Amino acid sequence: MSALPEWMRPPRAEGWFADDLDRLTEAPRHTELIDGALVFMMSPQRWWHGELITDLVIALRAQVPAGSRIGREMTIRLDSRNRPEPDLIVTTAGYDGDRTWFAPDEVSLVVEVVSPESAHRDRTVKVRKYAEAGIAHYWLIEEEGGAPVVHVYELDAPTSSYAPAGIFRGKLERPVPFPIAIDLDGLVPARKRTD
Repeated sequence: MSALPEWMRPPRAEGWFADDLDRLTEAPRHTELIDGALVFMMSPQRWWHGELITDLVIALRAQVPAGSRIGREMTIRLDSRNRPEPDLIVTTAGYDGDRTWFAPDEVSLVVEVVSPESAHRDRTVKVRKYAEAGIAHYWLIEEEGGAPVVHVYELDAPTSSYAPAGIFRGKLERPVPFPIAIDLDGLVPARKRTD
């Protein structure tokens, strides 16, 4: 049994805090903090996952209104013990090249693309945490026969939970958080039309 590297040991008995992530230079890329525990994405990313995120960023950037930006793979500091890293966000924060996280009130949409290693967190843990933090919109993207299926949720503020707002295949059209129209089948190479 090998010993744990020193950098993986929590700096205090209570575990890790959100600000600790910025000091963990040895941590793998895409390290998240969930309830004071470090979560590493150790398995390789599937090409479908990466291509979908890239094409979705491009599609949303073409439609995002002035005053908002599309970001990818940046953490959201939900509280002192939680800094999850969604696949994509829509933020109202101004650009700062040294920034490492966003506050919930700067985020209007969070998008998670489900992978086998993240499925439980994306479908249960993160959806609850994003809602409790007050983020108004959440999209959970699943793969169905090589095509993306988008499960859309909107925040029900009185209960601090998300209510389903639709399941989209083929095309997604939404009026919030800004008018959006996306050809979902065109987001991944195998599904792109050649006519």
